[in-house]
Amino acid sequence: MNEKNDIRKNMIDRLYEAMTMIAEGCYVYVCDIKYDYSRWSERAVDYFGLPGKYMVNAGGIWAGHIHEDNKEVYNKQIESIFAGSGSGHDMQYRARRADGEYVVCTCKGTVLRDNDGNPDFFVGSIKNNESVGTVDTLTGLKNLYGFFEDLKGIFWQRKWSTIMLVGITGFSDINDVYGYSFGNRVLQSLGRYLEGVFAGRGNVYRMDGTKYAVLTSEMTLLELEQLYKMLRDKHTHDFYVDGKHLSLSLNAGAIVLDNFEITKETAYSCLRYSYYRSKLKKLGELVVFEDTLSDENRQTVEKINVIRNSITQNCSGFYLCYQPIMDAKNETLKGFEALVRWRNEEYGSVPPMQFIPILEQDSLFNELGTWILRTAMIDGLDLLKRYPGIIINVNLSYTQIEKHDFVNEVMSLLKETGFPPENLCLEITERCRLLDTELLKKMFGALRANGIKVALDDFGTGFSSIGVLRELPVDTVKIDREFVKNIENSESDQNTVEFISGLANAFAAEVCVEGVETESMRDFLRHFLVNSFQGYLYSKPVTKEEIFNK
Repeated sequence: MNEKNDIRKNMIDRLYEAMTMIAEGCYVYVCDIKYDYSRWSERAVDYFGLPGKYMVNAGGIWAGHIHEDNKEVYNKQIESIFAGSGSGHDMQYRARRADGEYVVCTCKGTVLRDNDGNPDFFVGSIKNNESVGTVDTLTGLKNLYGFFEDLKGIFWQRKWSTIMLVGITGFSDINDVYGYSFGNRVLQSLGRYLEGVFAGRGNVYRMDGTKYAVLTSEMTLLELEQLYKMLRDKHTHDFYVDGKHLSLSLNAGAIVLDNFEITKETAYSCLRYSYYRSKLKKLGELVVFEDTLSDENRQTVEKINVIRNSITQNCSGFYLCYQPIMDAKNETLKGFEALVRWRNEEYGSVPPMQFIPILEQDSLFNELGTWILRTAMIDGLDLLKRYPGIIINVNLSYTQIEKHDFVNEVMSLLKETGFPPENLCLEITERCRLLDTELLKKMFGALRANGIKVALDDFGTGFSSIGVLRELPVDTVKIDREFVKNIENSESDQNTVEFISGLANAFAAEVCVEGVETESMRDFLRHFLVNSFQGYLYSKPVTKEEIFNK
């Protein structure tokens, strides 16, 4: 571009400055179509290794950075823009960074035309989908993305560290009483306090909701435990915001990072598992991820890492077993409960209690949950051919139920597989019942309206209550095995089973008793209002192939 066209260059700069004001977090570009002369964001120049912020034939230069799988579509759109027929650009593609790695980008642009309708300028922005804001706007702390960036550095350096996840229980009560603005100031105050306590000894992050993380390579686990005790005491007895005394209930989980053969996502899942054990089982005491699943801690984490990676590989290694559900009166087959298992050559077959509680804290679990549902439906079609009318029961995780489109997903899977909805029963466990009752009621109603049955699993444990059964429309209540293993000799267990079975019948729900292992147990349980039995008396969980080979 020569000097007589300085006016055009000035126009490019003015358009660029205007675009940068409204395209926060994106790389901006402005192209003079007449001269094919462009200005690009300097951040984009550095990140992708471009020749400079001013470029001739920027479209062609950029095409050299776009992955081969996306290049044809990109070139067609750019050609149409310069030919005058295209009005804009909106696509997602992979672009090569300066270090040779590819990132996913979303590119949007529009053509500005002159008074005669001819294409004049092409302006737009490129969003790097792997480069998001790392600062929490409320507290000024690094956010979840910043946490993972720093965690990536810890893994790269293989630096011994400890992570603690701290959160508030019952925070909604503060919002209800004092309002959301005050609630925000509570979060800010807690964040500032944590930042002050760990200054020079660790980094503090604002995570999702009311949770904060601390990442430290300077403190021993014992020091962290002592500091958390002080932190709980302070926020229980001596915490003030705007002159108001508050008593915060805190929970915390921790994990020591000394094994860098796992992924950072696996470490985070184990951390969240420890946090929720603190919240649900330990009344807020610090729970350190350790020998909770019958293996040495290191072996457990490595196993979880392998299992987690299996999910990303089309759920390889996972398989389903089926345990019969029998009619309590005549012992005819009523259905099967689908139970997930995992195996590989190194670890053999691993039961679900060694990985499900941890993976439930992982964003990947939804992918596994979908695989379980689809596989159970496909297997169920074969089982229905041999045993017409049976019901296939499938357990749900609370992470699945939390999805806003969960019911639609179930209906889509039914349509995909051709499995009849009236032969499907979805079981929710104790932790699912911690979700909002209105959410569950709406979801249960939608499922049952489509012919799908719903069961409450492990009833009588944890947070089960009369209110749960009264509020939620269910078809079956399953009595946990803990209440029947001593049913013949324990008067309290007998009273519990009698109460639960009577309560379920009062709400028109059937009763299934789990853990039936002997004929004498079966005969004793027949004195109560129960409809079906499940347990080793009839069969342990077996594969579909074993069922057909009997």
